[in-house]
Amino acid sequence: MTAPPLPHPLNPDMADTAAPPVMEAQRWLAARGPGGPPLINVSQAAPVAPPPEPLRRFMADAVLNDPTVHLYGPDLGHPPLREEIARQWAQSYGGEIAPAQVAVTSGCNQAFTAALATLARAGDEVILPTPWYFNHKMYLDMCGIRALPLPTGDDLLPDPTHAAALITDRTRALVLVTPNNPAGVEYPAAVTRAFFELAKSRRLALIIDETYRDFDARPGAPHDLFEDPNWPETLIHLYSFSKAFRLTGHRVGAIVAAEARLAQVEKYIDSVTICPNQLGQRAALWGLRNLTQWLAGERAEILDRRAAVTEALGTLPGWRLRGCGAYFAYVEHPFDLPSDVLAQRLICDHGILLLPGTMFVPKGDASGRRALRLAFANIDRAGIAALRERLENLTL
Repeated sequence: MTAPPLPHPLNPDMADTAAPPVMEAQRWLAARGPGGPPLINVSQAAPVAPPPEPLRRFMADAVLNDPTVHLYGPDLGHPPLREEIARQWAQSYGGEIAPAQVAVTSGCNQAFTAALATLARAGDEVILPTPWYFNHKMYLDMCGIRALPLPTGDDLLPDPTHAAALITDRTRALVLVTPNNPAGVEYPAAVTRAFFELAKSRRLALIIDETYRDFDARPGAPHDLFEDPNWPETLIHLYSFSKAFRLTGHRVGAIVAAEARLAQVEKYIDSVTICPNQLGQRAALWGLRNLTQWLAGERAEILDRRAAVTEALGTLPGWRLRGCGAYFAYVEHPFDLPSDVLAQRLICDHGILLLPGTMFVPKGDASGRRALRLAFANIDRAGIAALRERLENLTL
């Protein structure tokens, strides 16, 4: 149903921005008729379980006994949390990170928007590899910032040489998401280093969104960029506590960047949310200090599900598994249908809710026609086996 037109002006950049894809998929779900097989929901990359019980008990006690969780706090975040992030990130990545180079945000989406607000304005350009994370593209669109699509290769890895050819005098930043959403691939350290050197040589910012870092299959640090003593001149690092400690509804993320840039981020936060959620920040800090082993178990479970998805979809006749990692599998289907049409048929007729590749590429881009994203973090091995069986037996 189309909403009636507004009787007053509407920002054309906002009007031209695509609708939120997950909400669009939820509308497909609402249109599903009664009956049919039980729903297999692989549409959204967010934990559906609450935080672990010890963390919930800590949070409940804080609500009752810590008056400060109900008040405004510093714009750039709870100082002890900033200090802990700086300490743990320096330990994990190497190099030196100061608490003044850390800001806490209302989720990683706000970390991205805050960083972009300091970098670009309407008419500027930002390079996004495709398939891209749709919320990044949406924010650029609504701000009138041009997203320059950087097509990835058959391995779904972006090529810095191709990125260099896109740079103009209006380009302000390169953006990488690793492990990738939607493709699941983990960018090799050599790739992130090459993009860092490109950004540094062209005096651009390199934004690396590592929302899914805790579920990277590789041991140790995924890159060495923080070991460069001049990293603050180029690197902007983004992170989310939503996936690590199941704090999705509490909206806690982080930016690690130059102190001078965070002085500008402070203006953005003060005018948008004033400060991050106080209870969520205390929960994130408690999690960093107490849930290391629990998080290791969560990582092991996700890696086991990744192996199950690789086995199930990698051998599915006619289908092609292009990328798999963190929470995601990115596949090509064998049918002569655009992926957005197929996705709606899958939910209505077969009880599978997923997102089509058309939501992750520019309009009309042929690479999205047969692509589908499956977020598998919330289904177990039995659910993965059921998903394979339904896909194998599709009749269209």
